[in-house]
Amino acid sequence: MKEYSVRDVEAVAAVLLAGGVVIIPTDTVYGIAARVADGDAVARLFAVKRRPSSVALPVFVENLEGVVDAGGRLPVAAQTLAHAFWPGALTLVIPALAAMAERIGSTSGTIGFRLPDDAFVQELVARTGPLAVTSANEHGEPPMTAPGQIHSLLTSSDIDAWVDGGVRDGAVSTVVACRDDGYEIVRVGALDSDTIAGAFR
Repeated sequence: MKEYSVRDVEAVAAVLLAGGVVIIPTDTVYGIAARVADGDAVARLFAVKRRPSSVALPVFVENLEGVVDAGGRLPVAAQTLAHAFWPGALTLVIPALAAMAERIGSTSGTIGFRLPDDAFVQELVARTGPLAVTSANEHGEPPMTAPGQIHSLLTSSDIDAWVDGGVRDGAVSTVVACRDDGYEIVRVGALDSDTIAGAFR
């Protein structure tokens, strides 16, 4: 299995564009990534995660336009929160095209989108297009924040490469579901409820 550093963005993008599944550092924890457009790679991501296919994968995008390109529809609340907190540890769950939602395991017709505050991830997504990314751990286990923890996953034949980004801070993203009539906080993470509410004042 190939090991890369955060300086090897072009090489990592090439692995993903070729249908690979890669462990990458994000602005919070380590994640397992595959291109949303590659159904086979997404299926391998579910396999290595041991995640039920009915539990949807978050999608990393380059910008708000990337959300629309990936089939998302942006209610006003989502636009407000994205302008306030992107890039950052905020996942916006919004309505999406059925075909795209089903590909990443959503049965509710929604997708969780995020724009991480990490230069490596931003440049990677700019080269690959939207990425399905989930925390680098088996489903139900704690997320991994340091390279030394990753080795338990590196034996999987479904992982093609990994990127050493040093220790991550470990704070999970806040997840907010946005609708035409407002929003609901699904999970409090790096951003607390008062901070989220402040975007609308």
